[in-house]
Amino acid sequence: MSEWKEIQLRDISSDISYGYTASAASEEIGPKFLRITDITNGRVNWESVPYCKISDKDYKKYQLEVGDIVIARTGATTGFNSIIKSEVKAVYASYLIRFQIDKKVANPFFIGYILQSNNFQDYVDAIAGGSAQPGANAQQFADYEFLLPSIPEQTAIASILSSLDDKIDLLHRQNKTLEQLAETLFRQWFVKEADESWYVGKLGDVAVVQNGYAFSSRDYVPYQDGLLEVLKMGHIAVGGGLRTNPKKNFVPREEKFKKWTLNKNDIIMGMTDMKDNVVILGVPAMIDKSDKYVLNQRVARIYLKSNNKLVNSYLLYIQLNNKEFIATLQSKANSGVQVNLSTDAIKDCDILIPPLDLQMEKGTAITEFYLKKENNNNQIRTLTQLRDTLLPKLMSGEVRVSNSGEVRVKTEKE
Repeated sequence: MSEWKEIQLRDISSDISYGYTASAASEEIGPKFLRITDITNGRVNWESVPYCKISDKDYKKYQLEVGDIVIARTGATTGFNSIIKSEVKAVYASYLIRFQIDKKVANPFFIGYILQSNNFQDYVDAIAGGSAQPGANAQQFADYEFLLPSIPEQTAIASILSSLDDKIDLLHRQNKTLEQLAETLFRQWFVKEADESWYVGKLGDVAVVQNGYAFSSRDYVPYQDGLLEVLKMGHIAVGGGLRTNPKKNFVPREEKFKKWTLNKNDIIMGMTDMKDNVVILGVPAMIDKSDKYVLNQRVARIYLKSNNKLVNSYLLYIQLNNKEFIATLQSKANSGVQVNLSTDAIKDCDILIPPLDLQMEKGTAITEFYLKKENNNNQIRTLTQLRDTLLPKLMSGEVRVSNSGEVRVKTEKE
């Protein structure tokens, strides 16, 4: 490993700059306008990114290029980052910081994987905490230290990890299509064709809404098999659903946590966010496995009281993950440095309850889409676990990659 050098992110960055201050355009005018909310699980779905009006001069200044890395600098998403993988006419917003990598000394895609590592997440946690509004500046990110191998080895490592990410990206795209199909069917059958006589109730009429347990850092223990994973705000992906690589903490299985231990198909929802950067507030996710997670405070747990009004949780989740529903719910939040939702505000939201026979008849197709999505998510978790297992070993040099792509474990002499 004599050729591996310890450097800071600034050492390989040709430019570090804050993004453009503007509002997204309601029309398809100008370039795409990348925001914090458009980065989900380290990926960007360009189809959902809005546009913005910008002068030619500013466009040249803030234009994103292949290999650029953008990092979120404020709020619950501090440290979220993504690398620009393909050519797109786009600029980036002010809550993002762009790092342009000097390609003469580093492979940008290798650096992108460095910033997806747990080591970088730990570093962000250390610099961003300690205040009512988490955040970090460009210089703090630039101070991040890591080991850098030769460019040929960087390229070989990035190639191996990219092959896994390509498969993960394909599954994410399939999931997006499945979600859109489910939403289209729901809107057609239960919104456009709704009868005025259909019942609209309050969420609290059909579901239990519960706040989490107030854990402290003293409750956390080192990971070992059989522990409960603490489900926090950081587990919720921007745009809905569970993140594939959240920061994890664990607690023992104790009787006092039983009330907050989650079940498969429970719905969780973010209850707090930053006033100037609302991205998680009111956003839901569905739990993938029973007896795996225990709920942290400021995250709501929502589950059906019975199947007498809604036949399953999927028909509830699809309503909670609707953009209009989330916007309405966010308007009910108490405002301060942070914006907060109460369980009462969540319970008070309107929920459509179609006739049970129609739910049984039409809801099956919607459920099938979500079951296919769950199967994809299982594959994503398997591939992500493989990637995340390889990532620190490759980044530390414990596992070496030759220029030809041959993978081997480092010997004691190296």
